[in-house]
Amino acid sequence: MSSTVRDVMSTHVIAAHASATYKELAAMLHYQRVSAFPVVDEGNKVIGIVSETDLLAKAALEGTVPETLQSLPQQRERSRVSGLTAAELMTSPAVTIGPDAPVRHAARLMYNKRVKRLPVVGDDGVLIGIVSRADVLSVYSKPDEAIRDEVTSELIRGHHLPDPGLVSVTVKDGIVTIAGKPETTEDGLDMVVAVRHMEGVVGVRDRLSYPQGE
Repeated sequence: MSSTVRDVMSTHVIAAHASATYKELAAMLHYQRVSAFPVVDEGNKVIGIVSETDLLAKAALEGTVPETLQSLPQQRERSRVSGLTAAELMTSPAVTIGPDAPVRHAARLMYNKRVKRLPVVGDDGVLIGIVSRADVLSVYSKPDEAIRDEVTSELIRGHHLPDPGLVSVTVKDGIVTIAGKPETTEDGLDMVVAVRHMEGVVGVRDRLSYPQGE
């Protein structure tokens, strides 16, 4: 069974209220040793993300002459310089994810959006946890023997392996090697695809001897 975000997320979340001041935000980033955190409203619903980058713009550009500020390419940058609270400094809307989403989906979302962590929210938008890149990658710490057992069970259960004696499965460092002779080429290809999509599998080596003349 594939892990969900709920299985790997942390429920200890450092969040800032929308009214938090620049000074409070800077102190939170320093003392909590994080690079970003969610911004929530009075109902604890996630409304944005504030990061070191959001605060750095103000530190770097505050005091710049008005003409220079107006020349900044994006209104977003100008807002960062003049912002005083989390609501004014944050990036909004936040990229969030639900607790029941597959870990693979969280990884894809982080990669596509170029973010290091995702606030986890319920159906009502209320913050319930946070998932980081390290949390997502933790599924690859599964022992090789456990992966082998799951791969074999899944192939038999999915009818990809009607006769387990025809195929052998070995796992080393998360890489699954499938060897032997499947009954049909289609069976062999289906096995490789099924294993490649299994949780914790780093890669698949296809060493199958496919039937000739199909």
